[in-house]
Amino acid sequence: MGSANISKEIARLKGMAPRELRTKYLEVFGEPTRSGNKEYLVKRIAWRIQALAEGDLSERARLRAEELARDADVRTTIPKSPPPLLTGNGHAKTVKAVFSDDDRLPVPGTEIVREYKGQTLRVTVMPNGFEYQGEVYRSLSAVAKAITGTHTNGYLFFRLGDYAP
Repeated sequence: MGSANISKEIARLKGMAPRELRTKYLEVFGEPTRSGNKEYLVKRIAWRIQALAEGDLSERARLRAEELARDADVRTTIPKSPPPLLTGNGHAKTVKAVFSDDDRLPVPGTEIVREYKGQTLRVTVMPNGFEYQGEVYRSLSAVAKAITGTHTNGYLFFRLGDYAP
């Protein structure tokens, strides 16, 4: 199948109803799917059509992907609560809890851990940003930029939310 035919086939997928996509999925994968999510089905079928026409990943690429997946250590458990903040007279200080509407982010106080280029990176989620190496950043993308030197999606870099493996 030529490149133009593949593009046309993929374009046709976008106009199909979920029922039709489930039938097409059965055709290209040889097994049924339980999913009725149109976007998911279009992506999976498009990938399979391209893989069948142009070839799958090389063994080298597969091994590299497995290696990267093994190195993806992101902490998913919430650490123990820190001791209460004390005022000058020894009394506990009350701090207002602020929760984010973004469900990709862990609660404040959580430490995000990631291996990157042989180093263990630790970023603490704070109510007003992210602490990394003693400095507070407004966003995960700002932390990722400080680490990599280039603009990078922070959720993707730290593999949070939809970007989690």
